[in-house]
Amino acid sequence: MTLNAKTLLGLVLLCSACTTGSCNPKKNEDAAQKPKPEEQVKPKPDSTELTSHYLTAKDGVKIHYQTIGKGTPVLLLHGYYATGKDNFYDNGIVPALIKTNKVILVDHRGHGKSDKPHDAASYGEHLWQDALMVLDDQNVKKSHVHGYSMGGSVTTQLLYHHPERFITAAYGGSGIGEYNATEEKKIPADDPGPDPQEVEAKAVLMSVIKHDMAAMKACGSNAPWSGPEHEKIDLTKVSIPVLAINGQYDSPNAKTYRMNRDLKDFKSVVLKGKSHLSAVTQGFIPKEYVSELVAFITKNNP
Repeated sequence: MTLNAKTLLGLVLLCSACTTGSCNPKKNEDAAQKPKPEEQVKPKPDSTELTSHYLTAKDGVKIHYQTIGKGTPVLLLHGYYATGKDNFYDNGIVPALIKTNKVILVDHRGHGKSDKPHDAASYGEHLWQDALMVLDDQNVKKSHVHGYSMGGSVTTQLLYHHPERFITAAYGGSGIGEYNATEEKKIPADDPGPDPQEVEAKAVLMSVIKHDMAAMKACGSNAPWSGPEHEKIDLTKVSIPVLAINGQYDSPNAKTYRMNRDLKDFKSVVLKGKSHLSAVTQGFIPKEYVSELVAFITKNNP
């Protein structure tokens, strides 16, 4: 099926050594005043500025990610059509998290400052593999993970392939759907809305980000939400705490029914009056989203 720009916009899924010198005081003073070039570009451990990093995946695609803060790492995975910065930093999530944690924001391939291949084969499973590569680059053995929309789909793939790498998992504008036809009939009906702010929130999103439409089409045709992991994952074996935050008009029951039934430690938060984009976009995101996420992560910090 050919996806035109209008259809793509409807798919928006919104779906982080010190060396010993000379004992000469003057020499030490000069050295302190003139740091080595490589030291000048390294961020301080408690830096409050986003620092950019680039990695090249095995297939040659360059991935951009950012880090900020210190403490137990939180991996943030943005949604379709978004970037790490606008999905998590501009709306206040990152500034709240860095009071206690280090944050790692990934620009998925096809988005933000990462490369934007136009072939569908460059997407799919590559997104979760990119995320794992970022953790390895930061020498992170275990982290929290929070994904919004498409980022939630990547989160499920990470839990399926490498559950040992995560302390907690938090979903935003997403969840893990029901694949059992009998159980699916038991899901309570969701409130269809609409949220009157959704159109405005979508306009804000589209105005602040430049999109490569060919890359968006390629990503949408081989997206993480189509992966087999969502059906195959055995949630009864997921032992870490899991959180889901969804807007009232963003099908919270359909997204979390299976999670609520099968997960050992699960909490669902429904944001009253919010839909998919109004739940997370800067200027529309409710304080409850930020406070619930931060409380969940800090409670489970080692």
